[in-house]
Amino acid sequence: MSLAAKLWERSREWVLFGVLFLTSVIVLVQHDGSTLRAVRASSLAVTARVEGLFAGIGRYSHALGENDRLRAETIELATEVARLREARAENERLRSLLAFSDTLAIQRVPARVVAKDITQQENLLTLDVGSRNGVEEGMPVIDERGIVGKVVLTSARYSIVMPHQSTQFAVPATIDALQQDGIVRWDGINYDRLLMEYVPKTEPVEQGQIVTTSGYSEIFPAGIPVGVVDSVFARRGRNDFTIYLRPAAPISQVNYVYVLLTEPDREREALEEEAREGLTE
Repeated sequence: MSLAAKLWERSREWVLFGVLFLTSVIVLVQHDGSTLRAVRASSLAVTARVEGLFAGIGRYSHALGENDRLRAETIELATEVARLREARAENERLRSLLAFSDTLAIQRVPARVVAKDITQQENLLTLDVGSRNGVEEGMPVIDERGIVGKVVLTSARYSIVMPHQSTQFAVPATIDALQQDGIVRWDGINYDRLLMEYVPKTEPVEQGQIVTTSGYSEIFPAGIPVGVVDSVFARRGRNDFTIYLRPAAPISQVNYVYVLLTEPDREREALEEEAREGLTE
């Protein structure tokens, strides 16, 4: 076989492809018939669908990424809003505490609650002040809303407080509108209620009446808010009401307090203790 024949044998497929491709281009350029236009339109419709499908997939992927980004930003903004709300609430509490301080004629020490144990019958609070700040056992603890508890233990830098939400805590109190005395304590059941007892059934006790410390308290000055009457029950077989109060200063909301630097009357305490022991003999 000659060289020319061999070259033709090897390249004839490419030559044929080139001729057909060139012919197709010439036909497309020089002819614009209705059939050709229809074919062209059909081709464009098919390619448009394919292109639209891929564009939709791209938009969906972009939307997923955008949703993830917006979700992350939303979480970050919600966290920041929560921090700002907490800071605003704390600032408002501090302003109230400072304003309340101006009305007190008793020497006091401001303190922050650094620990709370309020899940038991005998609950405790820990303050960041102690004996080096003049705090001693038996001193009353209040905030701008009302009584919180009393100091039961101190170190140089810290104090332990028995709050009103403790079954060992009790305070003489008065229903202001009636000038009727009773004893307020916690019954160890309802975390948002205090119990007031020894108020005679003859008294017109009503919901919403304010209860404050009485002049008979060994710890608290008279007139410090204790709570507000929430409900009143007359139990069968007893001459006094069972009165539930909403605490003026719920322990779960107490963060900053004042320790009143008033020492209990030790002579009075000793005499009353001696009298009680004498009655039990």
